[in-house]
Amino acid sequence: MKKAYFRAILAAALYALNPPVSKLLLQNVPPAMMAGFLYLGAGAGMAVLGLVRGMTGHAGREMRLTKKDLPYALGMVVLDIAAPVFLMMGLKRTSAANASLLNNFEIVATSVIALLVFRDKIGKKLWTAIGLITLSGILMSVEDAGSFQFSFVKPFFTGSAAV
Repeated sequence: MKKAYFRAILAAALYALNPPVSKLLLQNVPPAMMAGFLYLGAGAGMAVLGLVRGMTGHAGREMRLTKKDLPYALGMVVLDIAAPVFLMMGLKRTSAANASLLNNFEIVATSVIALLVFRDKIGKKLWTAIGLITLSGILMSVEDAGSFQFSFVKPFFTGSAAV
């Protein structure tokens, strides 16, 4: 159990490094290339993990994909390519702190999508986590009473300001 907690904390810490490090690198690297570097790093890490698991005898057998799985697999690949590209485009336009704060809502969005689209059940612990994540995001984004206003930002693909 301690090993699982350690791995979860390590994964969260490494995931939290993504926005600030990417923000620094985006000064010299285009967003699509930065997303490619993220995938290259993830692929290299998984390759090393696969080699280690194979050498230690802990490699598991994977089920083969069927033709029925093909539309879902293709959809996942397309969305999984688009997501980091859009993340890097957004990160280039905002602060690393804002992007990191918004990244915390990934669990909230994923949970709501699972509830609404896939009819998954959400337990009390997850509802509590969703509430705490939302509350902490609100608290961390409010500086004073003047912060309760809408900000108008430029669209990604035009040079004019949105109103």
